[in-house]
Amino acid sequence: MAKLSSINKNERRKKLVKKYAGQYARLKAIADDESLDFQDRWVARLKMAEIPRNGNPTRIRNRCELTGRPRGYYRKFRLARVMLRDLANRGMIPGVTKSSW
Repeated sequence: MAKLSSINKNERRKKLVKKYAGQYARLKAIADDESLDFQDRWVARLKMAEIPRNGNPTRIRNRCELTGRPRGYYRKFRLARVMLRDLANRGMIPGVTKSSW
């Protein structure tokens, strides 16, 4: 089980990302649009810098839904490898069976 403080910190980041998502996407589109004037793009970059650091989507860490483990994460199942194997062996994940040949 991961430290509760790390899990809570990641949840706070998710909330901030959600709050600033529209503003961040709009400024990012302006900053990346090469058809616009350099000055306009620069102003958009400066406004992006004013958004809190934890409001940036890249700050979110993928974590296991059950244990909070940050490593060995499978996006398809939203679980860490340890929990994925445990639940699959118990037959609790539909369509997943242990491989044998």
